[in-house]
Parts: sequence; structure tokens; C-alpha cells
Amino acid sequence: MLTLRKAQDRGYADHGWLKSFHSFSFAGYYDPQFMGWGNLRVINEDRVAAGMGFGKHGHRNMEIISYVLSGELAHEDSMGNVKGIPPGDVQRMSAGTGVTHSEFNHAKDQTTHFLQIWIEPNTLEVAPSYEQKTIPLADKQGKLCLVASPEGQGNSVKIHADAKMYAGLFNGDETVKLDLNPKRKAYVHLIKGKLNINGVALQGGDALLIEDENFLLISEGSDAEVLVFDLSQQ
Repeated sequence: MLTLRKAQDRGYADHGWLKSFHSFSFAGYYDPQFMGWGNLRVINEDRVAAGMGFGKHGHRNMEIISYVLSGELAHEDSMGNVKGIPPGDVQRMSAGTGVTHSEFNHAKDQTTHFLQIWIEPNTLEVAPSYEQKTIPLADKQGKLCLVASPEGQGNSVKIHADAKMYAGLFNGDETVKLDLNPKRKAYVHLIKGKLNINGVALQGGDALLIEDENFLLISEGSDAEVLVFDLSQQ
């Protein structure tokens, strides 16, 4: 079963310096029908104004992934990491027993556009940790590239969660089939462009909530960038 959720049906918050779309209930946005999907808890599409950002704040027992689309995100945390996250990088922070961090856009004239993703861990109270990897465009073009996984396979970041996250770029006649376990859940988030999945047409910001399916067939991309999640039922 595939359930289409249109981009405009997401929650939205405009704080002036921060404009954010919420795929699931978060902060001031609450919808009991969208509290998460499997062990995927948060996808926030954030746009941070030049010179602004999130001050120091804490997390615990959550796997947090940042996927930067444009601009650059400056990260600093209580583990001593001071990093810049450019487009093409995937950053993972395991909050575990507790961590504080801040995220800022230090550019003077450019908005930082990124996705903040939270996945519920399958192991609690782990030591906090940080990982960041560059994913070449060629690894995503016309294919689904594994970018986060429990084993840290290939060039993926390692997460303490029963989930996998793929990223792909599709245009023209490029097609990919991804086999699924029908006993698990899956989730598709189309970042931009147009894409067809199992006969369902998606546009930027749209999502598919997937269960009881054996595969995904991705086709008919038009400047499309997509994330696909293989998730536990939770």
C-alpha cells in the first residue's frame, strides 16, 4: 500500500530567520495521524537565514542526520566537533546518553537549506558520537546510494537504528528498482523535481508512506532528488 502525502499538507512554521516544513509532528505542529512512520520520527525541511541559526541545545537517545541542499551548515557540539557541512555531505550525530550542539548559517548573503532527519535508535544510552561523509554526485545519479545504515556499509554513515537511508538523483529515462521486505515499512521523500514511483507521480516536497510492498520502481525523473528509507515497523 502506498499513501501519497502532498507537500502542502505538511506542517509549516515561519520564525522569520527560520522557515520550516514538518513532515511529522514537531514543536508547535501536531497531527496525531503523522507522529512518524516506523522508526522515522522527524523530517524537517529548514531554511536558515544568513547569519542565523539554532543556539546550543540538547538531545538524547536519537539518531540525527543532516542533509544539506544549499548553503553551508556550521556545526559545533559538546564532543568537541567544529565542522562545516556543505551540500553533498551527510552528517550523523548519535545523541545517546546526551549531547548539546548548535547549528548556524554564518554566510552573510546566502540561505542554508537542509533536511534535519531523526530516526529512533534500537540501542539506548550509547556514547554520543559524530560522523560526516561526502557523497559524490556520481554515486547518486541514476541510482539509489546507501548513505546511512546500521553497519556503515560502503560510504554510508553508521546509525544505531534498524533503518537504511538512500539518496538518488534521477532525470530522463533513468530507472531503478529497490526490493523491499513487505514486513517492513518504507518512506519516500522527494526533495525536488518530479518522479514516478510504482505508478504514483510525485512533485517536490511530496512523500509516500509505504507498507506491504515488495519493491519500489523509480522512473520518469525530471531534475529529481529523492530520499528513500527502509524502516522497522516500530
